[in-house]
Amino acid sequence: MKEQKERAGKERLGIIDGKDQKSESGQAARAERLKRRYGRAVPQRHGPMGPGGHGPGGPGGPGRQRAMAKGAPKNSKAVVRRLLAYLNEDKAKMSLAFFCVIVSTASSLAGSYMLRPIINRYIVPVDGSRGDAAGLAKALIVMAVVYAFGVLANYAQAKVMLNVAQNALQKIRNDLFTKMQALPVRFYDTNNNGDLMSRFTNDVDTVGQMLSNTLVQLFSGALSIVGTLGLMLYTNVYLTVITIVMVPVMMKAGGAVARRSQKYFSAQQTSLGAVNGYVEETVTGQKVVKVFCHEEIAREEFAILNRDLRDNQIRAQFFGGIMGPVMGNLSQINYSLTACIGGILCIWKNFDVGGLTVFLNFSRQFARPINEISMQVSSVFSALAGAERVFAVMDEAPEPADDEDAKGLDSMEGNVVLDHVTFGYQEDKVILKDISLYAKPGQKIAFVGSTGAGKTTITNLLNRFYDIQSGSIAIDGVDIRHLKREELRRNIAMVLQDTHLFTGTVRENIRYGRLDATDEEVVQAAKTASAHSFIMRLPKGYDTMLEGDGANLSQGQRQLLNIARAAVSKAPILILDEATSSVDTRTEKHIEHGMDRLMANRTTFVIAHRLSTVRNANAIMVLEQGRIIERGDHEELLERKGRYYELYTGMKELD
Repeated sequence: MKEQKERAGKERLGIIDGKDQKSESGQAARAERLKRRYGRAVPQRHGPMGPGGHGPGGPGGPGRQRAMAKGAPKNSKAVVRRLLAYLNEDKAKMSLAFFCVIVSTASSLAGSYMLRPIINRYIVPVDGSRGDAAGLAKALIVMAVVYAFGVLANYAQAKVMLNVAQNALQKIRNDLFTKMQALPVRFYDTNNNGDLMSRFTNDVDTVGQMLSNTLVQLFSGALSIVGTLGLMLYTNVYLTVITIVMVPVMMKAGGAVARRSQKYFSAQQTSLGAVNGYVEETVTGQKVVKVFCHEEIAREEFAILNRDLRDNQIRAQFFGGIMGPVMGNLSQINYSLTACIGGILCIWKNFDVGGLTVFLNFSRQFARPINEISMQVSSVFSALAGAERVFAVMDEAPEPADDEDAKGLDSMEGNVVLDHVTFGYQEDKVILKDISLYAKPGQKIAFVGSTGAGKTTITNLLNRFYDIQSGSIAIDGVDIRHLKREELRRNIAMVLQDTHLFTGTVRENIRYGRLDATDEEVVQAAKTASAHSFIMRLPKGYDTMLEGDGANLSQGQRQLLNIARAAVSKAPILILDEATSSVDTRTEKHIEHGMDRLMANRTTFVIAHRLSTVRNANAIMVLEQGRIIERGDHEELLERKGRYYELYTGMKELD
């Protein structure tokens, strides 16, 4: 049985006995499919929808239909302009850094040229006299001072540019994080968490490396080339012609390598995002992986993604690294030709030895910045690929702005009316069909039905996570499309099936529901949710630090804190989406009175598969395939012996 299961899993990947069932092209196709799932589009997740609401990861949702940007930058110039825009506020520092680069480059060139008079005057005088040791010592001291200025200037520019680069990165991260707070829920439902985090870390770091090092080196290299070429022309025109002839050859070779490397560095960043996305999902769902014995399949899938990343990194690093040897060999050819012809000129044209020595030095100096610039190509393309991925998030359409006539309510009572609401996550796939209902303050409205009937979707529409296609949703007589989203959501508290706690104290996690809540209100909310007793048993009570999404608490305790967070919000509308699904029966009964207190005078919407939790609801809506097929209270629906009766009696039999 185990062998059959493993074989079936491997066949799903096209792998048998560790080998590709088909061909390398088939394996590459599987790697591409996995990258589409984890590198750009999210694998099907329910996110805030929960498993029962036809969320974006489920039927009818956008799921993997949507993709983030990939590949090489479509417009490298535009990406560069956007990056440079982050340096505008530090123009003065940038000017200082580039001035230091000029001083450093000038010192290097001046120090190199000083070899000519030193050799011609103090070592091998052109007039045939003996060398001058004292003069040589003084000249060397002057040369050392000149080089010292260059060293200090280089140190200063490195420190200044590091500060400039980090300021730019800080602004990029702030802009990226700020933009992510403005993105709609749909974005997070359709993009992989690990890939998004990779943009914050790997991609931003590659941009930082380019800004702090590469940018200055490109300017320094260009300045060195111009300065060296001028001194070479001044020293000897004939030898300069040899170097100038070699430049197009070197540039053509460098350009050919650069074009190949750009493509592979973009692929490398995409593969890296895919690996991060898969690791994030697998680590988060490790219990599920182990429960269903999915370890072997997980290893195989990771191996495919990891192999793809390795292949792309090998190609990218190879073409990025080959630039140095190619340019170095061409530089050596140039050096050899210059030395040979220079020697001939010394014999036949009375070219001075000092001039030849300096020119040979310049010949190497001329090739070095070209070589360095070529070597920076890998960093530039890697950074541009990373920047494009960062800007792809920044360019995502934010949540639509509130209407110009949108208003807030001074106080919300909680009268909710859905009037012939029709909605689908995709226009051609309708999830909710002609839904109409109303709820008054103090009433408890329950939604029951099969998984995927659309229960959670209704509650998401109340929050305007998505906008409806037709019909209307009104609160206190005002269409929610004419309400400010912030005002709307501040008046709706949600307790989801999936709990989430932030790193911080218990008190801070409860206060997340309303930041201005006093300590007394936090304690009262915990008592309302029946969480106070277990909190007081924690090492530091309400000041106990929670980490790792509350890993030191049980699932039920985490849910109680979420309920307390909703209680402290004092929102007039409450949504409980399988809120007690993670609480055992004994704990559930223990908090029933607290939940009743929580729901008092609030409009409450409850989604529950455990029908015993909705028996006291004022109205129960039975949904099937996006329609309300039955409505009434518990006793009325049982008397009808319809779908609710089937669900309830089925649950009783299971009990």
